[in-house]
Amino acid sequence: MLLKKNIKMELRGYCCLFFLLSIGAVMAQGTYTISGTITDKGNGETLFGASVFLKGTRLGGVTNEYGFYSLTAPEGTYTMVISYMGFRDVEQQLVLDQNQKRHLELSEISTNLEEVVVTAEEPERALLKKPEMSVAKMNIATVKRMPVVLGEVDILKSLQMLPGVTNNGEGTGGFHVRGGGQDQNLVLLDEAIIYNTSHMFGFFSVFNADAIKDVKLYKGGIPARFGGRVSSVLDVRQKDGNKKRLALTGGIGFISSRLAVEGPMFKEKGSFLIAGRRSYADLLLKAAGEKNSVGFYDLNLKTNYSIDSSNKLYLSGYFGRDNFELGDSFNSGYGNTSGNLRWNHIFNDKLFSNLSLIASKYDYKIGIALDEFDWVSSINNYNVKYDLKYYWNDRFKLDFGASGIYYDFDPGQIKPTSDNSPVNPLALDRKRAFESGVYANVEHKLTDELTVQYGLRYSMFDRLGGQAMVDYAEDRPVVYNSVLDIYERGTVIGETDFEKGKTIERFGNLEPRASLAYELNERSSIKAGFSRVAQYIHLLSNTSSATPLDVWTPSGRYVAPQLSNQYALGYFRNLKDNRYSLEVEAYYKNVANRIDYIDGSDLIGQNTIETEILNGESRAYGLELLLRKNEGDFTGWIAYTLSKSEQRTPGGAAGGAGINNGAWYNTPFDRTHDISISGSYRLNDKWGFSTNLVFQTGRPVTYPNGQYQYEGLSIASYADRNSDRLPAYHRLDLAVNYKPNRRPDKRLKGEWVLGIYNAYGRKNAAAISFGQNIETGANEATRTAIFGIVPSLTYNFKF
Repeated sequence: MLLKKNIKMELRGYCCLFFLLSIGAVMAQGTYTISGTITDKGNGETLFGASVFLKGTRLGGVTNEYGFYSLTAPEGTYTMVISYMGFRDVEQQLVLDQNQKRHLELSEISTNLEEVVVTAEEPERALLKKPEMSVAKMNIATVKRMPVVLGEVDILKSLQMLPGVTNNGEGTGGFHVRGGGQDQNLVLLDEAIIYNTSHMFGFFSVFNADAIKDVKLYKGGIPARFGGRVSSVLDVRQKDGNKKRLALTGGIGFISSRLAVEGPMFKEKGSFLIAGRRSYADLLLKAAGEKNSVGFYDLNLKTNYSIDSSNKLYLSGYFGRDNFELGDSFNSGYGNTSGNLRWNHIFNDKLFSNLSLIASKYDYKIGIALDEFDWVSSINNYNVKYDLKYYWNDRFKLDFGASGIYYDFDPGQIKPTSDNSPVNPLALDRKRAFESGVYANVEHKLTDELTVQYGLRYSMFDRLGGQAMVDYAEDRPVVYNSVLDIYERGTVIGETDFEKGKTIERFGNLEPRASLAYELNERSSIKAGFSRVAQYIHLLSNTSSATPLDVWTPSGRYVAPQLSNQYALGYFRNLKDNRYSLEVEAYYKNVANRIDYIDGSDLIGQNTIETEILNGESRAYGLELLLRKNEGDFTGWIAYTLSKSEQRTPGGAAGGAGINNGAWYNTPFDRTHDISISGSYRLNDKWGFSTNLVFQTGRPVTYPNGQYQYEGLSIASYADRNSDRLPAYHRLDLAVNYKPNRRPDKRLKGEWVLGIYNAYGRKNAAAISFGQNIETGANEATRTAIFGIVPSLTYNFKF
């Protein structure tokens, strides 16, 4: 009854919000609307984030994810300017005396291979006034010029060069944003959830740059249309495919090669994209007589069809797989699969909608030949979402929509591979859940200087039945043993069987979001933001970095949802006629119900995961600085982050003092100082140079602080969790781009990229292990480093 009452009150408040919005924006008399789409003239791709404004006025906006724009202005004659980074501006005279549709095309500044003149997005004033902060956007052309490990262009590693974003060490997968865990990042590829973002255990990401059109990372101020993760949202959009002609793009490197094919379909009413990558490290190892093998492949697919001027269909998919073999004794594989069917509908010149039907899957398998069994596990989810945007007038824009996700977790099954296997079949309990949400978000220009964005999201999460739940004495799955000073499994008193489809536990949360931008003058502005986000699924790991074996679990009887509040304040300024830009942001974030594992926990193959964890809280705060040079032959940026990320895990209902006696301790993702410098220099039409320089405080680890003897064995004792650190991490990367002579009218264009990763051979510590020297018996520490100097040579081509 209490839940129903709360829901009614929250829905009543939601209705009040719509009422206030309705009376707060009144359509101006004598105004008209111009709308349409902005596309790339060379290939017909829609342009996301293109600026559209009326010259000499403060009226303007940007295109949405599908290139759609809508501007409302008083009757009159205007010059409409359309601009997009790397493209020539377009100016058109406009007599606005009726509602109009104009579909416009922009031409690239350069026709060279993926080469653009990097300039600031125009008009910069529109960006200064936009109440969007803590957002990082990467241009694919910029990503392709940056030095990378093993010659493979990597979007995630490029994002880690920006403030507030880091990894958890060399050769690790995933990324961390503002001190959060990798499970706190919502990663979307064409709106489909990606659970594991790495290939080859973190050396490469799952994103093929040849297939990607747009990359946007929300570090804070997460829009109300997104939910489910408390740290960040990485929104990656695939290309639609070339509508003008058949085109090929690809590259050949030391470790992997790639090829993308795109072209028109249905008499240019649609297009397609097929992009694939494959590593051949496994082939090289086998050719050298090695029994061990490692490799990956992935495939991006997309097609679209314009039914008419108001309706368009998109179908996209991703398939990726990694395989690892250790002789004949061990093998493993993991991969992501996703698909999305979308329908864009334009109701009129002010109302745009998108309906998406999405499915995604992440699975992994481990095979042990000695005991003749396989371990398999997977996560499936099915998602339907409907988003609408109403361009009320030049001062008021409304987004609203709803979504629902069904989760099916298969934590693991053991399957004997022969009749002689000593292992019996075992299946852990499947876990099912349904997450839903409704939202409304407004961008409201209150004055010429002040623009605000405010929104509300209501999310619900149902942990569904279809399994038996263990009951514990005093409802405590973990209890403290004061004699042994350890946490132990609670006393089992029985179990309750829940039918499939029945709700075991239900949660509901109201998630307000708000931000503002105040323009101090034409060159600078201040911004502030607040967001509250709920996260209902959790990743459990007692390793320092993500692995395919990490366990995802939904909220339920003993695991509460994570709830985050983030506050941010920033100053933004354009310098020297927009040739430079400066962004400074301070933030504070706290997360309730952040779980951590107990000492001695066993997370693999655990049917009652609640017996291995304690509930706590985390907090992160810091200062970020980004100085960019946007124009000229030399471009780049300096990014600096000063931050702190901590967690506190008291014993709570389990008793005892908790982890580290209930005191705050460093999370594994805490980096006090993080400095990144990235630069590109264009010498001439043939030669270009680029470099990255990175310095980071070493990540927190737990070292032994003593030892004792027990029955002839030397047993180590350990310091408080994460109270020590690895040595500081730093490296220098270099790259040279060479474009051979070629005729301007020649279709085939190519370039050579020579890269040197870790140019001065820094042996950065991935881990430090402790043991005894077999010969002397002395204690010793061993540093494990993954990379020394890594050269690479890649040939990229475009046809």
